[in-house]
Amino acid sequence: MSIPTSRTEEAAIITIDPLKCNGCGKCVAVCSDFEFKIVNGKAIPSEESLFGCMACAHCMAICPEGAIEVSGRCLQPEDMFPLPGPRTQTNYDALLSLLQSRRSIREFRGKAVSQETIDLLLAAAQTAPMGIPPSDVHLLVLNEKEKVRQFTSDFCQLLEKNRWFVSGWFMTLMTPFYDKRTLQFFKKFIRPLFDVYIGSMKKGVDHVTYDAPVALYFYGSPYCDPADPIIAATYAMVAAESLGLGSCMLGAIHPFLQFGSGAKEFRDKYKIRFKSREGLVLVIGYPKMKYLKGVKRSFASIDYV
Repeated sequence: MSIPTSRTEEAAIITIDPLKCNGCGKCVAVCSDFEFKIVNGKAIPSEESLFGCMACAHCMAICPEGAIEVSGRCLQPEDMFPLPGPRTQTNYDALLSLLQSRRSIREFRGKAVSQETIDLLLAAAQTAPMGIPPSDVHLLVLNEKEKVRQFTSDFCQLLEKNRWFVSGWFMTLMTPFYDKRTLQFFKKFIRPLFDVYIGSMKKGVDHVTYDAPVALYFYGSPYCDPADPIIAATYAMVAAESLGLGSCMLGAIHPFLQFGSGAKEFRDKYKIRFKSREGLVLVIGYPKMKYLKGVKRSFASIDYV
């Protein structure tokens, strides 16, 4: 047994062709699980494995003779592909230009995003680091404006049912248990957010997902590294920019889908498979506005030690 995920609990199986192996030792050097050793000039399986093969595929990717095959944990040898050549890879200046051009977009044209374009976004997002493979990132795709609007309407109804959560009496009750920052967060952000989301939707105005033609909800399973859905969403966001699309990350939806019977009903309706420690909704569409300048941002601190 290897490290379990929601998709598998078994270790992958490593096969080494001794006729192809030239004993270069690259597989030994690259495997962090100590799956290989060199004996009599050939790579063979080691007895010192820590967790069992997790199917990271580093050994297959680095073997110059194609002597290694890994099967299992949602991986097959057929999943390998040649890396793009240097001419097709972007350089730093081009990448920085793309990142500087990106900004959060909340005004979208009425133009639909084709399924072919969505598929390109998903292909890029699936290259994101995934923690322990196979990826435990799950994705809900709302690929039409009407679907996004219904999702948003149902979400606002869920908020309405949980409005007590930001009521004055509840804030008073929780004051001894919340620190100052938490109380400020609820009073100055969460409560106004409830008012805007619910009130605007009742008037037919979408201030949650901004009438976007596409929404992608990235979330994880209980086995998932909390960062993985966020990283995958970031990859999709950058890919959207490269395709001429605008995007906006929405962090306020995910927390309210985690707890209570109403949240469970919502998850069941939209086939959201798990509660998740971290998750993110990314809305995508063709920008209505054209921005002429970027904004220089900064970290809170940069310390060298």
